[in-house]
Amino acid sequence: MSKIPQIDAIDRKIIRALQRSGRMTNLELAAEVNLSPSPCLRRLRNLENNGAITGYSVEVNAKAYGLPVTVMVRISLDKHTEDVVLRFEERMKAIPEVLECFVMTGLSDYLLRVVVSDLEDYERFVRDRLHPIGGIGSIDTSFVYGVVKRTNVYPEYQG
Repeated sequence: MSKIPQIDAIDRKIIRALQRSGRMTNLELAAEVNLSPSPCLRRLRNLENNGAITGYSVEVNAKAYGLPVTVMVRISLDKHTEDVVLRFEERMKAIPEVLECFVMTGLSDYLLRVVVSDLEDYERFVRDRLHPIGGIGSIDTSFVYGVVKRTNVYPEYQG
C-alpha cells in the first residue's frame, strides 16, 4: 500500500488553482495562492513528487473529437473469484473506450464511463470488447443525454 501524501491548506490552494487552469505559469500560480514564485514552485514539485498531483490533462469537446455519446455501464460479474476479477479489471485498463472504471457497492460490481461515436459503435463495443472477456453476469446500460455539472475541481477542504 502506498503512503498517502500529507498536504496543507496552501497545497490545496495550489491544487485547486491548477484544477481550474492547468496551463497557468508559476508566476500566475504564485500570485493566486499568495506565495512568492520560488516557494510556490518548490511546493508544486513536492506535490508532483509525492504523488498528490498524479498528472495533467486537457478537457476535450467530445463532439468535436468524434465521440459524442457517453454511456454509463453497470457490470455484475457472475463469479467473484480472483482470476475472474483480475481478468476483468486488466481488460478494463486496456480498452480505450473505457474512460473510467469504478469498483462499486450495491447491485453492480463495476460502473464504467464509456465514450463511443453512436449506438452502432456501442453495440460493437459490447459485442467485441465486453462479451469476449467472459465472467460477466449482467450488463446494464444508461445513455447520457445531457450534463448538468462536470468538474475536476475539488471542493475546499479545511481538515
